[in-house]
Amino acid sequence: MRLRLVPAKTNIGFLARRTKAFALSGFLFIASIGLFVTVDLNYGIDFEGGILIEVGTPGPADLGLMRGALSGLGLGEVALQEFGRDTDVLIRVERQQGGSSAQQRAVAAVKEALAVEIPGEISYRRVEFVGPKVSAELVRAGTLASVLAVVAMLVYIWFRFEWQFAVGAVAALVHDVVLTIGIFALTRLEFNLSIIAAILTIVGYSVNDTVVVYDRIRENLRKYRRMPLTELLNVSINDTLSRTTMTSATTLIALLTLFFFGGAVIKGFTFAMIWGVLVGTYSSIFVAAPLLIYVRLRRDVSEEESDGDEEAAVDTG
Repeated sequence: MRLRLVPAKTNIGFLARRTKAFALSGFLFIASIGLFVTVDLNYGIDFEGGILIEVGTPGPADLGLMRGALSGLGLGEVALQEFGRDTDVLIRVERQQGGSSAQQRAVAAVKEALAVEIPGEISYRRVEFVGPKVSAELVRAGTLASVLAVVAMLVYIWFRFEWQFAVGAVAALVHDVVLTIGIFALTRLEFNLSIIAAILTIVGYSVNDTVVVYDRIRENLRKYRRMPLTELLNVSINDTLSRTTMTSATTLIALLTLFFFGGAVIKGFTFAMIWGVLVGTYSSIFVAAPLLIYVRLRRDVSEEESDGDEEAAVDTG
């Protein structure tokens, strides 16, 4: 017996809800841009530059005590957060003026201050330095990778289908990427290189989902030559709904497991992927397909229709 989250044959009126869906997407899109401009992202050390120190304390970490010990060192902004277990702490220190010697002195000052305030042996598991030149290059590389991925998908869809399909697919991609950036601006989760990797993965996932729907639309354009376009799009989405929901559900099960049990190191990445799967599935149904109505999708209409086409058109009406 095959497991299905939705029946094999459904007749949900997705296209009838396209106006509300576009309004929701437009609101979230504008809100995401507004959050990015006004609040900005909580950039990680990959993009901001500075010092990252991962500390293990002998007992449950007292962040207030540690913050008090480090605040008087004159190192500028120092951020502390629990990192997985209650004995693990991630310390971020802003980049110090001067070369590598200045960064080394800052690390030594942190270690000395913590040794005075915290009884027991402290383990230092990781110390990383990212300079301004490296962080600027990472920002450029991450932005370029995201833009090139969207352009590559545009070219791929254009050659595989028609330009109208490419417009719909890229609109859905931009929608997904902007909403992902917006949720990170809202939640203040750290935005680092792993999130760029998640965004690139989301681009691939979203396009794969959209291509499945587009393939069925193209098949139905040939099969139901006189069916109204709105009805044809609705039939195509319903035809692929079972596959779409099953793929999304199985992917989400794996991602949720990683999110809750994979540790703090990959928490941001898995959160971005979970959000991306949700908005990617939504955009394939409510953005990519309905947009074909507004880009003047053309099809050749034959004067003669097979009996099978006429019967199918009547059945789906």
